[in-house]
Amino acid sequence: MNALGIYEKALPPKLNWEQKFNLVHDLGFNFLEFSIDESDERLQRLDWSKAQRSEFRQAMWKTNSRINTLMLSGHRRFPLGSADEHVREQSLEIMQKAIDLAVDLGIRNIQLAGYDVYYEPKTVQSHELFLENLQKCVDMAAKKLVMLSIETMDDPFLNSLTKISQVKTQIKSPWLQGYPDLGNISAWPENDVIVDLENNVDNIAAIHLKDTKKVTPTFKGQFKEVPFGEGDVDFLGCLKALVRLGYSGSYTVEMWTESAADPTTEIKQAKLFFDQLFKQVGIRQEALN
Repeated sequence: MNALGIYEKALPPKLNWEQKFNLVHDLGFNFLEFSIDESDERLQRLDWSKAQRSEFRQAMWKTNSRINTLMLSGHRRFPLGSADEHVREQSLEIMQKAIDLAVDLGIRNIQLAGYDVYYEPKTVQSHELFLENLQKCVDMAAKKLVMLSIETMDDPFLNSLTKISQVKTQIKSPWLQGYPDLGNISAWPENDVIVDLENNVDNIAAIHLKDTKKVTPTFKGQFKEVPFGEGDVDFLGCLKALVRLGYSGSYTVEMWTESAADPTTEIKQAKLFFDQLFKQVGIRQEALN
């Protein structure tokens, strides 16, 4: 059986944590995926007090909930490969705080955005600085037994598990793995999605379910907010391959509906979409607590 989760940014934002956890259960998901993005509001979570962390844990335990992954996309704003030494120092500080927060909240996996830089020009130096600082991040995480998993991105730097596996030849650690986004892998024409999964299934910590539209010579692709079933991702084929390969980890439905008029209805529709696919390929969802 596989666990199925929902991304925090899919949920109505004005709910408190207890209400969010209860909604996750009511919608039929096993867990919530927690976000630390580049906004000041969510970056401030890294500095939660002991009392705030305790309050969050109490809400999680009271509702019999869990968080499988902390999604750390804050490195888009403070990238590990930045040409600015001060920004790189901030990126490492963010990483240490995220690891400590994960330990306090009982989160075992931190998803890293696989960008060397995002808002700066990409260079050979940005690549090298990224690897240099990623090694420091892995060393930090290993000390606390927290997994770091690199997401395949909407960016050519690390847009496949094959590229992440290449990084793993440079940074040798069981605490560094891949977090494939089936949508992102599928959008890049140079990727053979099934071969990418087959060759690297032993490096997969968890999987994102997201629809996308392919990159073409005349179209830069669409990597966010593509309704499920309206994009180019062959979910049925990908899920059949993952069943064949014996993948037993978790899946997370990635959506950005927190500002939608009726996010709950949109989440229900997405859940039904994947329930039907799971039934077709023989994936059994973990029972709800």
